[in-house]
Amino acid sequence: MASKFQRGGRLRPVDLARGHGLSTQAVRNYEEAGILPAAERSEHGYRTYTALHARALRAFLALVPGHGHGTATSIMRAVNRDAVDEAFRVIDESHAQLLDDRRTLQAVESALRDLDPSAEEGPDVVPAAGGGVFIGPLARRLGVRPATLRKWERAGLVRPHRDPLTGYRLYDEAAVRDARLTHQLRRGGYLLGQIAPLIAQVRTAGGLEPLEGALRDWHARLSARARAMLNGAAELEAYLRDRTDGPATTAERSSA
Repeated sequence: MASKFQRGGRLRPVDLARGHGLSTQAVRNYEEAGILPAAERSEHGYRTYTALHARALRAFLALVPGHGHGTATSIMRAVNRDAVDEAFRVIDESHAQLLDDRRTLQAVESALRDLDPSAEEGPDVVPAAGGGVFIGPLARRLGVRPATLRKWERAGLVRPHRDPLTGYRLYDEAAVRDARLTHQLRRGGYLLGQIAPLIAQVRTAGGLEPLEGALRDWHARLSARARAMLNGAAELEAYLRDRTDGPATTAERSSA
């Protein structure tokens, strides 16, 4: 049965928390962080919320799966201080990141299709005199620091050999291939420990199935994120509409 606060259009922190599977402290934290509008206070100093606060909380929780906690927080803070254009900019950047992640996935798939060690590496990768590529040109080609390539080497992801004359690291065709795949998978959010078994399989004949499985999982995660963004957009639009229409209309919608 609804409490007197709910019947009067007012919600206690516990009402808001229970309705969304949260603790009352989480609700207070969200308010202090600017995710929720500032609560009104009762004559005894207790926080009281409204249907508009419930709508704001619903919007935030819907935004998190698609945009992440930090971005969702930035969106709600901007909306609550009436900087709606700023909120839209943050949303646009998040969508742009999703698009970039899709392009990265396509690049990984292209790399998988292009595992021929004789594939052209581009004009920046100049072969050393004895065959292979030194660390500097390869790092520039990938857009990483030489220290990053050395880190991948320590993790067993890339296996350069040493130039017999200079002692410098020399990356043959297989090592360049592994560096390219590692770079693309890192951009896709994979940890070095997750990449290691995939690279190990690539090194064995006919061992591409684990990498293909990872790519399928990556596709699924991007699709789930895109769908979550749609759901978050719908809830945010409802919150924006209710902020414009006023508390009476918000309460009517919430009780419908």
